[in-house]
Amino acid sequence: MTDTSEHRSGFACFVGRPNAGKSTLTNAIVGDKVAITSSKPQTTRHTIRGIVHRDDAQLVLVDTPGVHKPRTLLGERLNALVQETWAEVDVIGFCVPADEPVGPGDRWIATQLATAKRTPKVAIVTKTDLVEHETVGKRLLEVAKLAESLGFEWAEIVPVSAVAGDQVQLLADLLVGLLPDGPPLYPEGELTDEPELIMVAELIREAALEGVHDELPHSIAVVVDEMVPREGRSADNPLLDVHASLYVERDSQKGIIIGHKGSRLRDVGMTSRKQIEALLGTKVHLDLRVKVAADWQRDPKQLRKLGF
Repeated sequence: MTDTSEHRSGFACFVGRPNAGKSTLTNAIVGDKVAITSSKPQTTRHTIRGIVHRDDAQLVLVDTPGVHKPRTLLGERLNALVQETWAEVDVIGFCVPADEPVGPGDRWIATQLATAKRTPKVAIVTKTDLVEHETVGKRLLEVAKLAESLGFEWAEIVPVSAVAGDQVQLLADLLVGLLPDGPPLYPEGELTDEPELIMVAELIREAALEGVHDELPHSIAVVVDEMVPREGRSADNPLLDVHASLYVERDSQKGIIIGHKGSRLRDVGMTSRKQIEALLGTKVHLDLRVKVAADWQRDPKQLRKLGF
């Protein structure tokens, strides 16, 4: 019999190709929004930690950027960030979307994972709500054969749908079962250790990503320049002034973000302000400016300035 006084704690990271459902799955297991999501690939640019508190365990999920063939210095740095992350966690969750066959990108990531010999690896077939049961079965077989061909075994293979909630709890239980014994690492109630400034910037970027051309998402970066309480407001009616800059790489992109007579930028402001108010629990006045930082994804100085 298991000793009920035992407590497990540790880190699990989700890795996979861009748009494999890692951020949506992180939010579903945490039970709250800690990572931004978008239909655009390569949305995640930071490692976001989401904390799951249970009586028997504390599971810290690390959502990572999608691993891809880099075309810019930013892409190279994001790939390096992912590899640093999976070298430090207790469990690795490898995400493969059910609606796409296992391909060269998945094989490349699995080849890298095979070198982490001591770390248990769970294969997760995501987005099962988008396909028939037969297709899910095919994907599970492909994933199993992938590990076999590389000379290792998955600790578990799990199909899930974060959107429908199918098997999300089962996956959380399996990840917890692979963690080492240990006390809680974060205070009760804390859902992420991500700084508020970064989360606010990410919510603005998420709103800016919706409805833009396919090539534009990679060119958008957001920096919160200032976040200060409005002076002269009473304690029961506070207002937070948030000033943020959206950076793009070319003047033509600036026009797309701003939209006709500023209509798009107003929509971005309205959408993100609601999310920021929900996150911070206070009224917000949001001031957005769009700036051009030429070819920032390839420029080491610009990347440093933008936090990469």
